[in-house]
Amino acid sequence: MATTSNIPVSAILRSTSEQDEPKKKSRDDWRKAKELEEARKAGTAPAAVDEEGRDINPHIPQYISSAPWYYSARGPTLKHQRIQDESVKKFSGIDEWYKRGVDSSKPTATKYRKGACENCGAMTHNKKDCMDRPRKIGAKYSGAKIAADEWVQPVLDRDYDGKRDRWAGYDPAQHKAVVDHFAKVEQAKRSLKAEKLKTSTDGQEKDGSDDDARDDEEADDDKYVDEVDMPGTKVDSKQRITVRNLRIREDTAKYLRNLDPNSAYYDPKTRSMRDNPNGDVSDVNEVDYAGENFVRFTGDTLQHSKTQLFAWEAHDRGVDVHPLGEPTKLEILKKQYDEKKDEFKQKGKLDILDKYGGEAHLNAPPRELLLAQTEYYAEYTRHGTLVKGQEKQIIRSKYEEDVFNSNHTSVWGSYWYNGEWGYRCCHSFVKGSYCTGEAGRMASGSSVMASTSGFDKISTDSTPETESPLKKEESSSSSSSSSDSSDSSSSDEEEKKAKAKKKAKKKLKKKQRKEQMKNKKKESEKTEEEKLKDALKKEEESQKEGERLLKLDDRKRNYNSMVDVAKPTDIEMEAYYMKKRREDDPMAQFL
Repeated sequence: MATTSNIPVSAILRSTSEQDEPKKKSRDDWRKAKELEEARKAGTAPAAVDEEGRDINPHIPQYISSAPWYYSARGPTLKHQRIQDESVKKFSGIDEWYKRGVDSSKPTATKYRKGACENCGAMTHNKKDCMDRPRKIGAKYSGAKIAADEWVQPVLDRDYDGKRDRWAGYDPAQHKAVVDHFAKVEQAKRSLKAEKLKTSTDGQEKDGSDDDARDDEEADDDKYVDEVDMPGTKVDSKQRITVRNLRIREDTAKYLRNLDPNSAYYDPKTRSMRDNPNGDVSDVNEVDYAGENFVRFTGDTLQHSKTQLFAWEAHDRGVDVHPLGEPTKLEILKKQYDEKKDEFKQKGKLDILDKYGGEAHLNAPPRELLLAQTEYYAEYTRHGTLVKGQEKQIIRSKYEEDVFNSNHTSVWGSYWYNGEWGYRCCHSFVKGSYCTGEAGRMASGSSVMASTSGFDKISTDSTPETESPLKKEESSSSSSSSSDSSDSSSSDEEEKKAKAKKKAKKKLKKKQRKEQMKNKKKESEKTEEEKLKDALKKEEESQKEGERLLKLDDRKRNYNSMVDVAKPTDIEMEAYYMKKRREDDPMAQFL
């Protein structure tokens, strides 16, 4: 660090006025100062010392270590970086306080002084600020009983803690009076104890040494803790009663019985838990603690609440009775009321039985005998399968089930066709008819074919040339079977036609399955671009269909209940988003 001192402008002006030019440093002086600064940073030269004898760190930047020109520093210093004494606010000391009383150090004046109080003659206040009793003739005119001057109170400027000091202005000498008071009380206790000891020694010859020792122990209040009232207890004349909700430390705390935060609420202030912490337990007698409401709503508590309610209702009806003032009267009234109420109920019950009868149904067996309780034993696995024992019988309804009449093997209503119910075994639609078996089914099948032959002809005539050969075969087989069935009447021919019909249906189903498999293979062989093109075409068609339906009248639209609803694939969703028209898009009008 350079030891050069900044020369103030005033010194330069003074030197120029005295024709004394300031001394300028040469190049060698600047070089030596630089070398000295480098040596101090390297630690080979001792550090610079300020005016107080403290070392200055050579690594401090120059803009910090160099003092300003108006500071007139004569050497290396850091005093300009520290807090200046004139900027530090000084507060009053901890022992400084306002003085009380009058200034007894000065002698009391005997004559009235000019500028003093006209009432009492003190120099420290005016007449309007005088706190003495107003005199008939003031001290200014009488010149007698000149009051002593008060203390000139200092102006205290206290800091943050000084303003909040609760012992500010306290004189420790005042505590001496408290000490003297307790010393006198202690002396009086000792004197009383000495008198009791003296009387006990006199009576020891009559009563014995044991009684004297017992009295001495009882007299000593501080000797045994049993005589002292412990916190948390209320001492009665006969017994000690603990404060409510205090538990024995060995018992389990209420909030530890169920650690679930959603269980019963525990109030830490009153140490109470009203609800049952074991809410999943239905039987309250199985748990150790069932909440305070269980105690509150059991035993004589309910009876007391009923008695109180009866007293209120009796007071409303004009009977003046109080549960605390006249408890016996209230109990007698309640007993009479209950007896009359039971007599009235019994009388009404007997009147109803005499009028309508049915007393035999009231004498039912016990509830245990009504339920089907047996000594049957069974074992089951975790999955519910039976391991040991007999399976339970299936519980059926009160109506008759599986009753097969007229040689039927199925019940009425097991077969349905064309809006009519019948028997599944013979396809008969007449309830209560005799079962005809397989012949009845064949006959019903031929009649169904005859009824639907006209529709099949229309459908075959209306089919275009592009119709699949499978449908043509089905229509030709159905028409031929219907014409043959109408011509022939023998059962053998009907059976042959039915078998041919079944074979044709099976062939049809096989061909349809083959076509579906081919279509699936073709779709699987398609690339994603081809699938996307197909999905785009379908989306365009669906949009056109939607626009067409929107233009139609609501009464002319078809129902959509028969449409197969399936989850769209990812490609269909991509096509939907590509074809979706966004009205908020600014470029939508150019598309």
